[in-house]
Amino acid sequence: MHFSASLAAATALIASCAGHSMLSTPAPRGNTKWWGTCSAGAGCKGPCDAPKADAPFNSIYVAKKYVQRGQKLEVVWNRLNHPGGFVRLAMVPFDQSDSWTAFNDNVLKYTCYETTCKTSKPEDTTFGYLNGSGDSPCTTTVTVPENIADGTAVTLQWIWYGGGIYYGMPDTSFGEYYGCSDMIVSGGPTSKTKPAATFVGGDATYPNSDVCKYWGSNKVGDCNFGTKVPPNPSDADLLSQSLEPCIRGPQKKGKPYGFDSSDESGYANQTISSSYDAPADDSASYSSPDAPAAPETDSVPAPESTPDTPAVSAPEAAAETTPYSEAGAADAGYSAQPSSAVGAEDATADEPSTDSEPQKCIPRPASAF
Repeated sequence: MHFSASLAAATALIASCAGHSMLSTPAPRGNTKWWGTCSAGAGCKGPCDAPKADAPFNSIYVAKKYVQRGQKLEVVWNRLNHPGGFVRLAMVPFDQSDSWTAFNDNVLKYTCYETTCKTSKPEDTTFGYLNGSGDSPCTTTVTVPENIADGTAVTLQWIWYGGGIYYGMPDTSFGEYYGCSDMIVSGGPTSKTKPAATFVGGDATYPNSDVCKYWGSNKVGDCNFGTKVPPNPSDADLLSQSLEPCIRGPQKKGKPYGFDSSDESGYANQTISSSYDAPADDSASYSSPDAPAAPETDSVPAPESTPDTPAVSAPEAAAETTPYSEAGAADAGYSAQPSSAVGAEDATADEPSTDSEPQKCIPRPASAF
């Protein structure tokens, strides 16, 4: 009996070390510093789960993934016992994949974290309505842009942000989590038009609607923690290994920053009562405006360096101090990129943060988030 209990505990610990969330399909770069997971709170600042130089894509022994322009690419991540938040998908040339500016200028899609997944224990309302445990896969699709030249190596970026219930605390939000997958574009229809970012709402709590359940902030960059890292991480104190939780506050529902004309500050979305009652079906109340297309240019601008960012303690943090870029930023110019040389250095790319020592993952107790 003691052996069985110990084995079960060890299995739960190993599973929790997979991280609070991560991209699973297409295959991510992964990393060795943070046990495969890229958590901003633990010191992994993105924009990818590993820098370009460490990408398996560089190896001649790694099979390359090929995609066509116009192809609907399936994107999958596991729920990993966490509810709520948004997922942002962006795509840039591989040579620019260390640059936050490049990804922010080439966002393709926003969607809800719990797109096709939900708790496996809907009757458990300990942490709120449909906020129980469950590890089913969540999926969405993203269309490969048609303005990418044949033979271009590209990187798909996945971000989870606005997730909630950090270590069983209902009114807390996680930091951001990042993942990237590298591939080569070949074939398919061509166009000179840069696609505009879109938002597809509707999740387990608010199905058939144009909103998502989330905690904290609806804006990428607000929970990146800037250059800050855990000051005194200790194996004996799991919570010391991360700067999380990011923002304290009740559960909310709404759209990503920039997709609600009445949400100029990015924080006017509706706060949900702490009573956690099941929401009424209000799908008819929401409609998403079309996101404006970014202006086209014929050249590739040099990405600006991401400034050091202070720790975010309130949602009013300025956009200039985060990895986020406002809508309408310049085109990174896929069509100006011929066949990208895999592994070539991009002198203008933003350098990822290297201020921290490698941190171990943050195991989650089996009985809590």
